[in-house]
Amino acid sequence: MGSKVLSLRIDGELLDRIRQHAGKRGMSVQEYVVRTLVREDFDERFHASVDETAAFYDEPGAPSTPSATGPR
Repeated sequence: MGSKVLSLRIDGELLDRIRQHAGKRGMSVQEYVVRTLVREDFDERFHASVDETAAFYDEPGAPSTPSATGPR
């Protein structure tokens, strides 16, 4: 997979905060932003998978939260 360029226009105060967060982690602003985007994408895909699994195993009309007593 090749890389592409993304250009952003952001507020100066936000960029300063991003620089501080990146600096605390010993990262460049680019590395910090990319890792944050990748993490957010993973979180969304993970939650969607959990929801789909719960819906698959739940009985019709049952709440979508897993039972504390184990499988139904």
